[in-house]
Amino acid sequence: MAHDHAPPSDLGPAFRWAVGLNVTYVAVEAAAASLTGSLALFADAAHNLTDVAGLLIAWFAASLANRSGTMSFTWGLGRATILAAMLNATAILIGVGIVIWEAASRLTTPVEIPGLTVMIVALLGIGVNAGSALLFMKSRKGDLNAKGAFLHMATDAGVSGAVVLAAGGIMLTNWQWLDSATAIAVSVVIAFSAWGLMRESLELFLDGVPSGVDRHAVAAWIGAQNGVTGVHDLHIWALSTTRTALAAHVVRTGADQDDFIDFVADELEHEFGISHVTLQIESYPCERAQQCLVE
Repeated sequence: MAHDHAPPSDLGPAFRWAVGLNVTYVAVEAAAASLTGSLALFADAAHNLTDVAGLLIAWFAASLANRSGTMSFTWGLGRATILAAMLNATAILIGVGIVIWEAASRLTTPVEIPGLTVMIVALLGIGVNAGSALLFMKSRKGDLNAKGAFLHMATDAGVSGAVVLAAGGIMLTNWQWLDSATAIAVSVVIAFSAWGLMRESLELFLDGVPSGVDRHAVAAWIGAQNGVTGVHDLHIWALSTTRTALAAHVVRTGADQDDFIDFVADELEHEFGISHVTLQIESYPCERAQQCLVE
């Protein structure tokens, strides 16, 4: 028996606001970078541009995830959100590589930067990116797709903050190399965050157990229920960045099997966040019956 539940909350308004704010800011920042020659400002603008693309991908994936299953895609299109998170991480890592390459070449031949102009634009970026991140703060804990959007915005706020510090340093010391050094330092930090997102999304894409679910705890919980003598062929995987599925064979005696399935499905969602549960009840043990309980 299978149990399914409501789709995740609509993130459309959050995506609309975030995309609108960031498109406007990218235009302003790119113009300022062109006028001032600031690589740190250009790096921030380039990263914001990849974020706009990432937000659009995540938005489209979130809309696909809310669609019902079809004859061809019986699970629906929820896994598009996993693919979106992976594409977002890839885009960030590519952008970081380009910025580090350019910044390294400029360390030996610094370009004179008007610190005040750069600082003003970067301060505006802190407000835009921090505000955009807040739009996804609540949803990021239970949705890897929303977490990717939040990570983009939060790291961009950090980038803008670093640019402000670099601009202040240039104004005080006239050390023009601070611009390139800041671009490199910030890019390295972003790369670590993006790699974590890439690893987590890749695990879900390959049907790994979601990081928030303890497979052994789930097996032990099912095995401890009334009448259960064995659990085997237990599989837990992600249907999307917000929905987790489980399938298992359960060896159990008793006449109330339908009530048992309903109870287990409800409790697995409540205790472990597993929203789609399929159980095959067996009345006699088999050679694999204790597999999941002793691993």
